[in-house]
Amino acid sequence: MLDECVPHHDWFNALLTFGLCFGLVISYLPQHFRIIHAKSSEGLSPVFLLLGTTSAASGMFNMNTLQAPIVKCCRVVSLGSCVEMTAGVVQVGLQWLCFTFVFVLYMIYYPEHLKYVELDLERTPLLPPIHVKVPVKSDEWRISIIVSWIAAAHFAFVSMTTTYLLATSPASPSGSPYPTVAAWATFLGVSSAMLATVQYAPQLFHTYRMKLVGALSIPMMMIQTPGGILMVTSIALRPGTNWTSWISFAVAAILQGCLLTMCIFWKIRQRKLNIDDFGDPLGGGPPPYPSDADESRGAVHDRHAEFVTTPTEDPISVRLVLADALECAPEGDRHEADEEAPLLQTSEGSSESDSKPVGERGWSAWFGR
Repeated sequence: MLDECVPHHDWFNALLTFGLCFGLVISYLPQHFRIIHAKSSEGLSPVFLLLGTTSAASGMFNMNTLQAPIVKCCRVVSLGSCVEMTAGVVQVGLQWLCFTFVFVLYMIYYPEHLKYVELDLERTPLLPPIHVKVPVKSDEWRISIIVSWIAAAHFAFVSMTTTYLLATSPASPSGSPYPTVAAWATFLGVSSAMLATVQYAPQLFHTYRMKLVGALSIPMMMIQTPGGILMVTSIALRPGTNWTSWISFAVAAILQGCLLTMCIFWKIRQRKLNIDDFGDPLGGGPPPYPSDADESRGAVHDRHAEFVTTPTEDPISVRLVLADALECAPEGDRHEADEEAPLLQTSEGSSESDSKPVGERGWSAWFGR
């Protein structure tokens, strides 16, 4: 029997690891609940979610690769010893699962009013302009679709590569990883650390530009920032791991602390301006400082733009404006415009899919519909 299959009971590390697993799930629940309750993921950066998902996936497979011999020991040890020995794998797996679920909720609850480009059509000097939703995806929604597929492709690649190397590499008599497996584990650990290093930069920039908290959960960050230090300690104490296994979590905890500080500052500013986390006036009244509030709201678009429709609009002029908008659109977006269907229609003539509230389209959000 290999030395790593001999159970080593470390009650402190075991309690710390299982406590962190429980705390990890609890810490993500406020973020999950906030997006679902608000039915909006506005304020989250898609690039931040991509980097976080790929970093967590790389860290998870790094741990799976390094502790593969220990996981195999579950065939010869008791159930309790198996659970204790593989707690580190479960820990990083939960980290990936919880963060990826945030990404899924982001796509499902992406605000409908931000998915497509809006145009203001001038009618006459006596009539106000009308807002028209052009069937051209907005830049951020297009980026969100692209990064979601990149994250899925990354997970498929690293999972298949890890499975292939572990299945084909011979076992080392000393119990140490085969050189190819060790090199792959190091690559995963280093790439996870590099992704985690830049992970919060897009979100920090996005939140700073918005000057609003948005869908970010402050309670989640208040739990995770100190919890990240405990997670680093727990992983570093586990057998078979090295600095590549915990460095990404250390960097993420530091940058998350910076984001938490910024969100607290914006929260205080929002209360002074009498606006909520999405820039809307609280209590139905106007904010006390219109200029500052308009600056914040302008960074995230007008959430209350109504699409005024009238059957008397000239369809030729509308189609000309639409044609100009589609000139710069990618080929993939142009087929969405139906020339036979009028662009402006009454609420009775709107399609069933457009009338659904945010979030009810489910998995179709992944396809940009």
